[in-house]
Amino acid sequence: MLTLYHGPNTRSSRIIRLLMEMEVLNQVEIRVVGLIRQGNIGAPDPANPHPEGKVPLLVHDGTAIRESNAIMLYLTDLFDSPMGIPIGDPRRGEYLSWLAYYGNVVEPVLVGKFAEIDHPAYFATFRGLTEMGQRLAEALADRPFLLGDRFTAADLIMVSAFTFAPQMAPDIPAVRQWIERCQARPSAAALQKHEAVLAAETPAA
Repeated sequence: MLTLYHGPNTRSSRIIRLLMEMEVLNQVEIRVVGLIRQGNIGAPDPANPHPEGKVPLLVHDGTAIRESNAIMLYLTDLFDSPMGIPIGDPRRGEYLSWLAYYGNVVEPVLVGKFAEIDHPAYFATFRGLTEMGQRLAEALADRPFLLGDRFTAADLIMVSAFTFAPQMAPDIPAVRQWIERCQARPSAAALQKHEAVLAAETPAA
């Protein structure tokens, strides 16, 4: 049994979109839980088994998987989906690298920008928005998506940063066009409708 602990319009929304892209949303139980959101709004939900009270959290037959990139890798391997890259495929390493890059670099860079962190050790470790934009531009210089002609979970997790914070999107034509291609997919509109319905059904904290 697969259960996703979820909060509408949060980081876990990209897991919902992934399930839509893989056409397996009906095979996963979605449990909406309360969260502490920005501004200390809300409260921890005892129904959420995540050790830090966060989302997403995927539980598969009693085994918990947390962190978006780990959950995406787990799901795309579990369902042998074209949204992933299988073991043995020469693009597997690049796929894993993008998933890790999101959590290890992109989120720290964005949070650092929001928090106005300005310290040499921070930039030496994570670099900044300029370098992040350059990495994307290099990857997209000769292909429509990060791994070639096909939209994958690597695109989904990376573009989620710029759908959440569009002001952080690199002002580079190739990157802007990639964002537009990703957001033109039916799953983007379907996710908005899905999250609006869940948000309307979720009691206020």
